[in-house]
Amino acid sequence: MNMNPTEPKTGFAQEIDAVTLARARRGDVSAHAQLYRTCSRPCYTLAMRVLGSSAAAEDIVQDVFLKMMDAIRQYRGDAPFGAWLKRMTVNAAIDQLRSQRHFNGEDPEQLFANTADFSNSVAADVHDAMGLLQRLPPRARLILVLHEIEGYTHKELAELFGQTESYSKSILSRSLKRLQDWLNTTRVDVELQAWPSRN
Repeated sequence: MNMNPTEPKTGFAQEIDAVTLARARRGDVSAHAQLYRTCSRPCYTLAMRVLGSSAAAEDIVQDVFLKMMDAIRQYRGDAPFGAWLKRMTVNAAIDQLRSQRHFNGEDPEQLFANTADFSNSVAADVHDAMGLLQRLPPRARLILVLHEIEGYTHKELAELFGQTESYSKSILSRSLKRLQDWLNTTRVDVELQAWPSRN
């Protein structure tokens, strides 16, 4: 949340003036270009965090803005434009994950069953948040990103996934614990490597 009203808003919180939105609803190409310049970066960042692939994130941005050019005719301002566009981006990312069959099965326990252990060979990547995030199962990563970074509530996540609130709470809790375990394991490995050899 932007606590300082004098600070410029960033990401999906950027304010879009009513004139630009009105022109975009009428199909004005220059207004569409302005919306793209203003909002493509947060769309890309969200898609990148969820999908972990630059190419896939770029595809999501293109897809979202192509859909937005048609859908904006129905946009009436009931929600801030950024929130509306964020929802479109999230839906596109979910569709991408579904197409890759990452949404098969709903059991939180099973979701983490095949997650690889954190390898000593990647200890150097401990400060790479994106690298750590990508080690989570795609659905777990999506829930963590939407709740912890994008500010979705468990109620909103329940509606998004067609599940109870306890479903996203369980997956979020397991995700955070898994990330913490990986960080702790890597810290121990780094500390052990720092001790001089006894050989």
